[in-house]
Amino acid sequence: MQATDPDLNPLFEPLQLGALTLPNRVLMAPLTRNRARPDGTPGELAETYYRQRAGAGLIVSEATQISPMGKGYKDTPGIHDDAHIEGWKTITDAVHEAGGRIAMQLWHVGRISHTSLLPDGAQPVSSTAKRAKTQTFTEEGFQDVSEPRALGTDEISGIVEDYVRAAANAIRAGFDMVEVHGANGYLIDQFLQDGVNDRTDAYGGDAEGRTRFLVEVVKAVAEEVGADRTGLRLSPTGHFNDMNDSDPETTFGLAYDRLSPLGLAYLHVVELFPGLDVPAEEQAILARLRERWTGRYIANGDFSAGQAAEWIGEGRADAVAFGRAYIANPDLAERFARGASLNEPDQSTFYGGGAEGYTDYPSLED
Repeated sequence: MQATDPDLNPLFEPLQLGALTLPNRVLMAPLTRNRARPDGTPGELAETYYRQRAGAGLIVSEATQISPMGKGYKDTPGIHDDAHIEGWKTITDAVHEAGGRIAMQLWHVGRISHTSLLPDGAQPVSSTAKRAKTQTFTEEGFQDVSEPRALGTDEISGIVEDYVRAAANAIRAGFDMVEVHGANGYLIDQFLQDGVNDRTDAYGGDAEGRTRFLVEVVKAVAEEVGADRTGLRLSPTGHFNDMNDSDPETTFGLAYDRLSPLGLAYLHVVELFPGLDVPAEEQAILARLRERWTGRYIANGDFSAGQAAEWIGEGRADAVAFGRAYIANPDLAERFARGASLNEPDQSTFYGGGAEGYTDYPSLED
């Protein structure tokens, strides 16, 4: 595919991403939509929703919990039992029939949860017992998250096993690869950042200890499904969900250094934040960190088509993942190529509901 605007042609160059050959570099970012059934099986409209977006170079699915204890929001999907596998199989089949490729994002929310969402009203688990200053989406609407309990050292290997089992289930469900969600203040991030992780065992303290859980998870998942079918998402300068780190360049630099040799399919990094100005120092940190990653690099955030093409053309990223634009424009890559106008997303329908704001956005053909 060639763009009508030659400046956008970098978006439409093929890309070898691990085991996959992508026809373009316009990727669909993971987007929580809260439309799964209460048991975690994908909702009836999800097959249509994902099939509509199969023109993306790669779809990364909405974040999907690896276990019942990994859930943090109402009506989000799981990948921890046979019903989930069967539900997702209809979706991956639909995407493949439409010529697309799809990765599953594996998610454990950690402390960003509420007892009403967890088995038998259990406390959320985390690296810490500190409650996050944020809210989550429950049957009663938005509520303050519950106080977590810190995982015991002897419990952590079981969480790693949950990631491995979920990754294997995703491949059984027909996904082309998996993405480990280590960003945005969820469980892995809660171990990484020293503003949250107050542990004194082998999984806390200095950056070596705080990156241990991340490295164990990613290594184990890569061994299970193949490094060339394993991606990772991180947000080194993100503060979402009450996160902070005193020295993100050291923390995430060590993570990049430890994981680069594994030969992962890609690293997916939140670079820009919709509606927020990223301070110059944070931009500089991200740029220096980018130089330390030796594999494929996907940038994510508040990118325009022109900015994405510029980054790819300059070698700052191999591809760019688009979020909100893909909510409202199922044929986003084609719209970029043809220089067409974009539909505006309706934020009131982002989370929960039915077809409105989910599968009813018009394509160019419509």
